[in-house]
This record gives sequence, C-alpha cells and structure tokens, in this order.
Amino acid sequence: MCKLCDEGNPQDHSNSRRDFLKATALAGAAATASTLLGSSTASAQSGSLPQGVGDRGQKTLLRGGVVMSMDAKVGDFPVGDVLLEGGKIIAVGPSLDASGAIIIDASGKIIMPGFIDTHHHQFETALRSFLADGILVNDKKPHGAINYYEYILQKFSMVYRPDDVYISELFGSISQLDAGVTTVMDVSQIHHSPEHSDAVIKALGDAGRRAVFGYFEGWGDSAKYPMDATRLKSQYFSSNDQLLTMVMGGEIYLPGYEKAWEVGRELNIPIALHVVGTFGMAPTFDELAKAGMFGEDNIFIHMTGMSDDGWKAAADAGAHVSLAVPIEMSMRHGMPPIQKAIGLGMQPSLSSDVECTMTADPFTLMRSCMTLQRAFVNEAALNGQENTPELLTTRDVLRFATMEGARGLKLDSKVGSLTPGKEADIILLDANALNVTPLNHAPGAVVSLMDRSNVDSVMVAGKLKKWQGKLVDVDLPKLRTELEASRDYLFKAAGVEQDLFRA
Repeated sequence: MCKLCDEGNPQDHSNSRRDFLKATALAGAAATASTLLGSSTASAQSGSLPQGVGDRGQKTLLRGGVVMSMDAKVGDFPVGDVLLEGGKIIAVGPSLDASGAIIIDASGKIIMPGFIDTHHHQFETALRSFLADGILVNDKKPHGAINYYEYILQKFSMVYRPDDVYISELFGSISQLDAGVTTVMDVSQIHHSPEHSDAVIKALGDAGRRAVFGYFEGWGDSAKYPMDATRLKSQYFSSNDQLLTMVMGGEIYLPGYEKAWEVGRELNIPIALHVVGTFGMAPTFDELAKAGMFGEDNIFIHMTGMSDDGWKAAADAGAHVSLAVPIEMSMRHGMPPIQKAIGLGMQPSLSSDVECTMTADPFTLMRSCMTLQRAFVNEAALNGQENTPELLTTRDVLRFATMEGARGLKLDSKVGSLTPGKEADIILLDANALNVTPLNHAPGAVVSLMDRSNVDSVMVAGKLKKWQGKLVDVDLPKLRTELEASRDYLFKAAGVEQDLFRA
C-alpha cells in the first residue's frame, strides 16, 4: 500500500519521543503563562460559552493544543495554535499572534478537523438498535428472517410522515455533532413526496452542521423521484457558499435508475449508490463499467461482491468508495473490501450506514476498519505469506475519516484538514481524560483509545456547536420526547410489536 499522507503528500509525521514529551510537558506551563499576559484579547473561561466566536471579522485563537492538521504541508505540532477569522482558518502553528482574538485554552486537547461520515441513513434514528441482530436481506440462507429490506424499507419507511422524517433527521444530526462528526452525507430513502424531501432538508439545516443531502428513492403515488431533483437543487442548493450541498441517488437495483443518473449529471452533482453483491448488482455494475458510465462524480457505497473488471473500471474512472465496515461485517453485505480499494489506489472514506443496527460513532468506524485489515494481513504473515500488504495505521484511518471523506463528497477545498483558507470545522478531543492519560501518541490515542465521551468541543464553520462536553442551544428533553412519540407512531403504523427484549 502506498502510504498517502493526509492531503496526499508524503511526509514523516513522527516526532522524537523526547521532543513530544518535552513539548507536552511545556503545554501546561504555556497555557498558564497565557492567562498572565496583559492584552486586549478576550479569554474563554472554563464553563462559560465564549461569545462572538465565528462572527464575521472576529478572530479566535485555539491555543496550546496538540495539533493534528491532516495536511502534510501544514504539519503537526505537539504544542500549537489554530487561528480563525470568522468561519475560516487563517493560520496554524506554534505561538501565533493573538492580537484582538478570543482565546480558547486548548491545553490538554487534541485539535483536529471534524470527522466526515460519507453515508448515514439518518431517517432511521427513531429505529435505533431495533435491527441489531438482523441482516441485510432474506437471502434464503440461515438467519435471514429478520432483515433490513423487509422490516425497515418495506414496513417502517412506508409509514413515515414528514414530521417523523424531520425529528429523526434532526436528532441524528445533533447526535453525530456530539460525537465530533461535522459533515455527513445523509442517505434517506424516504422521499415519498416533495414534503418529505423538504422535511429532510429543513432538519439538516436546523442542525447547523455541514451536510450533503442525498436525494434517493421514495415510494407511493406522491413520490416525485427523480424529477423533483431539479426543484430541490434550484430551491435549496443554488449557492456553493453554504453548509448544505446535494448528491443524486442512483440505485442500480431500481427500475429506471438510468433517468436518475441522467438527471444528476444534468444538474452537475455527484451520483451515489449502494453497490452490494447480495442484491445481485454485479452484472449491472459490469455493464455500466463496459459502457464507460463511471466517472469522478460517482460515490460507490460498500462495493462488496463486485468483479475485478468492475473494480478496475471504478478505479480508472476516479470514482470514490465509501466503506461501512461494521455494518458490512454484521449485516452480511460481504467482506469489507478495504484492501481491494487500497490495492487499486482508491483511498476510501468511512461511513456509519444504519443506526437501526450499529452505532454511528466515528471511533468505532476507524477501529473496525484498521483492525479488520490488520487481522487479514497478520494472518497471512503468520501463515508464511511473503510480500503482504502494509498494515493500516492509526493515521491512515484518521485520514479516511477526514480528508478522504472530504474528497469523496467533493468538499476537500473546504474541509477535511486544518489548512489555512479552509472552513473551520474543528474538534477538540480531551487527551487528559481517564481513558487516554498519559498521552504518548496522538493518532494512536484518538483511534485506539478514545470514544465520543472524549469529544470536548465542536465547531462548524467557526461556530461552536458543542462546548466543553455540552451541546450548544439544544433542548434535548424536548427533542427526545418528540423522537419517542415518532417512534411509537411508526411501530404502530407499521404493525410491528414494540418489545425491548427481542427484535
């Protein structure tokens, strides 16, 4: 495997252990000293939400953290600062000038770009864990009775009202913000009417994070897919200077998918689709490959069970692959093709898929991807195989969860790394927490030790969405009550018994 570093440029990111520990020890002293400086800058005190952060023209300095920029040209800093102006990053480095800036003390924190989830069915938030023991489809093999296709798509999804769509989308978005996921591609197969589609977009906007609206299929007489894409693009996505963008769903297992691809390309938006051998998609995928239909605008989700020819065509076209490793393993999509993608030079992104079965936590996604790939390579080495692929590292999967996600969603000019000029989608991770202390290896701590409880603060375009462990401007009791009411309705309308102890 070619080790591509962060923005795609090779660089030795290692610091000597002595330098790292020395710099870490000095971080506390530097942070203490900063509070003694007499200046006109404002300082964010512990527990108080700093006002004005992210406002136009206002500078904010994240001071004295362990900076992982995910950009090889910018580099990493054992003790470093990130300077923002409004919603943009303007400088990254040690001891930056804080004149006129609001200062946020980041000592004891890892500062890095927010995580990016390239495939999440957020409309299913009300159904969390319902299908924890299920598989994808009833494939006439053992264990197929409880499956996603029959229960989620053919029962539950059919009875969603626009209000049910809204609360699941909003709650799912806020939950991921809490976990440090600042960008999502929402794949909601719930577009039964224009009102359903509008509800998805309103919820994504109200959540206040960066999102790619995936316009996938719907069912019933009121469904306007795929032709309503033109209205949606014009009404909601006419500007490139906003948090929300759009992707066209083009599922090749559905009749008439050709029209969806045509509309997507007319609108000049990416085309995303699930590609799963269990659904018998390989022949159609090969036909499209032979016809030269693939392009850089394609986002292929899962890519399990595809032929070598199909894979080569996808790689040659510059298409992107989104892997949902825990779901693929659990729901019988097929073995996650991590090494297949890497071997062809396709750097994948990571995605959560469906919370009705598995968590949308980015730390779980990174660990699953790394440990599965390493298990295969290690087993091959133990069996005497030579010239095995290189083992994935913690930095590799951090890159998958940040820069590669941004590239896949065509957002890499805006987010994915702490690069001056990009938008300030930033997370602060608590490296002084009980599950991490003492900090010895920053990428390793994030991937191998941390979980969502370590997400201290979250910014989207410079605005604080989570501050010192608490979501900002979110009435969780109210939203929880609305989500539970929606869940109760969905179970009743779908004719599915509510039972806490069995599916």
